[in-house]
Amino acid sequence: MCDTGDQQTTAAVLVKEPAATIVERLKDVTSYEGEDAVFECRLSRETTQDAQWFLGDVPLQSNEMNEIGVQGARHTLILRKVTLEDCGPISFKVGQHTSTA
Repeated sequence: MCDTGDQQTTAAVLVKEPAATIVERLKDVTSYEGEDAVFECRLSRETTQDAQWFLGDVPLQSNEMNEIGVQGARHTLILRKVTLEDCGPISFKVGQHTSTA
């Protein structure tokens, strides 16, 4: 704000979070039935943007079968005790960026 006594003007500062990009993409994983499958993706920076894991077109949530973790800019997905039904594409999406294995 600028105030000269008889006149005033104000302005605002808007700071936007830059979009994170994927700098380490997912790699294909081969596991035996009953083992865990671990996927990892690293972003350009830590972010508060929504990141989402998918098995095929199905969004995954952390539960007893899927462990989703974030440590800084590193995002991990552990599929516990995989079965043949778990075969298929795994995708990680953040903002406009996607990596698939």
